[in-house]
Amino acid sequence: MSLEKITSEIQKKLSLSAPIEARIKLDFGEDGCVLVDATQNPPVVSNADEDADTVLSCSMDVFKGIVEGTQDPTMAYMMGKLKVQGNMGLAMKLNSLLED
Repeated sequence: MSLEKITSEIQKKLSLSAPIEARIKLDFGEDGCVLVDATQNPPVVSNADEDADTVLSCSMDVFKGIVEGTQDPTMAYMMGKLKVQGNMGLAMKLNSLLED
């Protein structure tokens, strides 16, 4: 799954969901990042490396597994494959958004 595909999928899912009203960044290390700025209406999804309320760090493979349902996000977090900096509640909101 490419960075462009992830960005596009998140944009689609955000357009169908309730507002999060926060900035969340998915940090894939050298593979780039996705910034979800849901403080605006409609939300803006970009690949800008800017500050966010919550930052989720993982590999693209782990994220792909979470989105496809083959990787449990809680287990990924407990095993250190997924790191969360900031508001854990926002991370959980994003997780529920991606599962829909």
